[in-house]
Amino acid sequence: MDTERHPRRQAAVFVDAEGRRTDEPAEADRGEIVEYDEQGRPVRRTWFFLEQVEIKWLPVSETAFLLWVLGLLLVVWLVIGFAFGLI
Repeated sequence: MDTERHPRRQAAVFVDAEGRRTDEPAEADRGEIVEYDEQGRPVRRTWFFLEQVEIKWLPVSETAFLLWVLGLLLVVWLVIGFAFGLI
């Protein structure tokens, strides 16, 4: 099937954290996206949900942890650069 000549139509339902329907995808915590063919029959249905998970063993916020990881990778990169005389 040629999707350029016959594009599929999509319909989306978004639900926020309080369970209310919303039209804003950025506010959605869960929802459903349905693609329809030319005759209006559903051909693909995709459900999604987002869940905020707190990592119990991590003593700092996720953002701080990722900044530390970035800093560590930068230090490793510099050490390798100095070791091979590239810097």
